[in-house]
Amino acid sequence: MINLIKLILLTILLSGNCIAQETCSRTAIINQQEVLVDANSTQKGEGLRFYLEKDKIASEYLEKYQKGTSVKWYSAALGTAGTSMIIGSFFVNGNSKNKQSLMIGGATAIIINFLMSRTIEASNEKNLNRAVQEYNKRNLPRIDFNQSSYRKDKSPSAKTVYFQKQWSF
Repeated sequence: MINLIKLILLTILLSGNCIAQETCSRTAIINQQEVLVDANSTQKGEGLRFYLEKDKIASEYLEKYQKGTSVKWYSAALGTAGTSMIIGSFFVNGNSKNKQSLMIGGATAIIINFLMSRTIEASNEKNLNRAVQEYNKRNLPRIDFNQSSYRKDKSPSAKTVYFQKQWSF
């Protein structure tokens, strides 16, 4: 059981590196040229700001998107609690039930945190898609940015929603 939990945690950690590399390589096509969407490492979507600022509504959606990408305190707290529980389980001298409870509880907290964060991130991507759509309605040159998970011809780097829930904190 503990080996299974370790394997799951290792898989989650390794998938985080893949996701980070994927996010940095997102591109949009404008005037037959590729433009990096996430040109700045601190602000996602910053590569499209020059174009999206031309449209007030698109600019508002971009701002909403960038605010939604900030680190959330509850995500950090839940991840820290889960990690502390797992590390604490190695120092418990009691019976194996206490150790196993801490290990399972910590792994569960980390998995819930991962799923919740990915879902919120995927939900926030809709704001960037809306910004591009609003810009394309009224402005030229058109931005070809295919990240929508609702299109049939979606890009392979489109985000996946794990929970179908409207989160409000």
